[in-house]
Amino acid sequence: MNIVVCVKRVPDTAAEKKLDPEDFTLDRESVESIMNPVDEYGVEEALRLKDEHGGEVTILTMGPEPAEKQAVRKALALGADRGVLVTDDAIHGSDALATAYVLALALADLEPDLVILGSESTDARTSLVPQALAQLLAMPGLTNVKKIEVADGKVTVHREEEGGHAVVEASLPAVVSVVKGINEPRYATLKGIMSAKQKPVDVLSGDDIGLDPAEVGLAGSRTEVVEAVPRPPKEQGTIVQDEGDGAAKLADFLQQNKFV
Repeated sequence: MNIVVCVKRVPDTAAEKKLDPEDFTLDRESVESIMNPVDEYGVEEALRLKDEHGGEVTILTMGPEPAEKQAVRKALALGADRGVLVTDDAIHGSDALATAYVLALALADLEPDLVILGSESTDARTSLVPQALAQLLAMPGLTNVKKIEVADGKVTVHREEEGGHAVVEASLPAVVSVVKGINEPRYATLKGIMSAKQKPVDVLSGDDIGLDPAEVGLAGSRTEVVEAVPRPPKEQGTIVQDEGDGAAKLADFLQQNKFV
């Protein structure tokens, strides 16, 4: 089975994030970057499927050159077989749909049986890329997955939904996005870290994958940030004194501030 896991380089979750005042893109160079934590569950699930069915796990990401070390090599240290990094100045500022477009072009040459992504990235949380990618690849898109089973050329997924539990089946190849908690991601061992340095990583440019610069970057994105202001400092809260009418005061406060 040929499994490709799409991962993303994101700022450390605990770091204070800032926007570039020139183009309102996230300033990724002022803080430490890591592999998107939700993508770790995707990598783990791919490795478990490989252990069960055999095959190869490829890690795919797009971004600047440091993404190779901060995202791709991290996944290779966990046990993936090879990596692919798409890096090009033209993709800077790409929104979710433009990102899916770049990943789809790279995936076309990889010919995957299964594409796995985390359900969201911690720096955007749009959850749009997996389904957009599935549409661009003309593959079934199965999202918010809590369990994956593969057999007889089909993938069966389980996901929790409001008011119940759903089981969905689709033919391979398919795109699946997994949620936090689908498994317990493994830690990289010293042996894994050392072996990751020797594993192949293909570094591709936009030209290598046939990218149209007009479809990516700030100019090619369908969405645009036109204004951004810093979050105001936290203000002191309001204390409601209960003198027998606390419930009424609380209701009035919520209504005045349009919380209800």
